[in-house]
Amino acid sequence: MTTLYKCNNSRRKHGFSYANCKGGGSSLYYSDLTDYSGCSVIKTPESWVISRNKNGFNLNATFSLHINLPRGCSSCHRRGGQCTMIKEKFRCRGGSKEDYQDVKLKLGLGLSAGLTVIIIILVLITVRVKKTRKSDWNTESVEAVVMLKRYSYARVKKMTNSFAHVLGKGGFGTVYKGKLPDGGVDIAVKILKEGKGTGEEFINEVASMSRTSHVNIVSLLGFCYERNKRAIVYEFMPNGSLDKFISENMSTKIEWERLYDIALGVSRGLEYLHNHCVSRIVHFDIKPQNILMDKDLCPKISDFGLAKLCKNKESVMSMLDARGTVGYIAPEVFSNNFGGVSHKSDVYSYGMVILEMIGAKNIENFGSNNSSMGEVMRIFGDQITKEEERIAKKMVLVGLWCIQTNPSDRPPMIKVIEMLEGDLEALQIPSKPLFC
Repeated sequence: MTTLYKCNNSRRKHGFSYANCKGGGSSLYYSDLTDYSGCSVIKTPESWVISRNKNGFNLNATFSLHINLPRGCSSCHRRGGQCTMIKEKFRCRGGSKEDYQDVKLKLGLGLSAGLTVIIIILVLITVRVKKTRKSDWNTESVEAVVMLKRYSYARVKKMTNSFAHVLGKGGFGTVYKGKLPDGGVDIAVKILKEGKGTGEEFINEVASMSRTSHVNIVSLLGFCYERNKRAIVYEFMPNGSLDKFISENMSTKIEWERLYDIALGVSRGLEYLHNHCVSRIVHFDIKPQNILMDKDLCPKISDFGLAKLCKNKESVMSMLDARGTVGYIAPEVFSNNFGGVSHKSDVYSYGMVILEMIGAKNIENFGSNNSSMGEVMRIFGDQITKEEERIAKKMVLVGLWCIQTNPSDRPPMIKVIEMLEGDLEALQIPSKPLFC
């Protein structure tokens, strides 16, 4: 049954048609089922009975219909629709062509789905940020770099004159020469390669160098961390790295006292890292290329990209992968069959550097007797003085002690300093290293 109500005046006057019923001759009024404009409409499956008497159908029956307008029909009508009961539920047809309840349901489901997606995204972002902070910006690292000068990438570019002067290149990036904007002091700026790892090497270097203050450690002046742009600003070393100094002087007469001073300075720098920092720092990449020389040829340890901070100065550390440069890496870093990784790994690298400095890195057939030491000294030639020979012997012995295969057989850096500064006669000849 279709019920029309709240029809406007025009609709009430002209909106209904009529027809003569066959048989009775009475008029039956009905609505034009294709056009309900001007009225509010409710269709219900309710039926009413037309009584039948002897003379036919009684069309004068009186009935009353009480309508409780269902919730939502008003908005349906305002949109020009019709409120129809389907399966005992009111639906809105026409107008917006969507049922009010359906719209409400779809809207609710849409909002719920949207909120769910947003929550999932937020959870993923939170996990990612925590993971990144855990791997890069941990609490100790943040505390270490918070007091440092931070430069924008644009400022770094300006300080280096758009990266015009290259000082050197390495596995982690390129080093450029520049000047500080507030004084014209020469600086070195290392630009790390984009996409190189997770940034661990950058955080290691900044955090490690920011904790150091020693005459034999390169001073960190600031850094840049801008999205994937990362740079480290440190003091400029005019004489370059130790490897250049060695290669330039090996063909001529070597100043043994100068080599001795360099060896002693590097040992003091390492001893400081191992014993006098808030957290012990193991460098893991001691080699001539990472030992820089200032204007007075004072050695300074640099490039802490592979360094590791050790809490409570633990003796043995866990290593997930080998780190360092082939030729200077301690055996235990490759395999734990040789012992645990510790600060003694730096001692091994230092020993290889000492032997390379004096041209004795590839000593062969070295035994545990004085005659063998005499054979070793022949590589230095006949022009060496007695004092230079004492220095050379001392450096050979210290180097060989430092490269012992078993980490426990290597002296700590404080002992290395004592050996270098002590009497040659007090030094014992070590056993032959496994890889000698």
